[in-house]
Amino acid sequence: MDVPDETRAAVAQAKLAHSADTLKDSARNQEDSADRRTVLAADRTVLAAERTYAAWVRTGLAALASGIGARALLTGIVADWMIGATGTILILFSALCFLAAVWRELTPDVEPMPETHKLPAALLIAVNGFLTLVSLAALVGLWLK
Repeated sequence: MDVPDETRAAVAQAKLAHSADTLKDSARNQEDSADRRTVLAADRTVLAAERTYAAWVRTGLAALASGIGARALLTGIVADWMIGATGTILILFSALCFLAAVWRELTPDVEPMPETHKLPAALLIAVNGFLTLVSLAALVGLWLK
């Protein structure tokens, strides 16, 4: 049975229209996917900044503990002036770490538009300000003993 040319043309036109619709949907899906990848990249940027903040605070706490423990660990091993200098350097470094943590978190290089919420700036300043005061009190305590 022979199919008329008009029927074949109509079938070809229907296939072409369906193909065009599929291509349009595919382009829309690809655009949505690119937008989603951009949002996810911004989220990763925020989370990486928070990991960096945590590393600064962790380093500051370790330096503070080391500075406080310097007197107990080094008494009788080295001169008193060396114990004081070691403790002072470690405690001052801890205060620097606490201040650098806030500075790095609150002054990013780029401002992403993430879905992930950032830590509140007031909370960061309050916690790290308190830790800095603890460091300075430990420094005073180191020299008064």
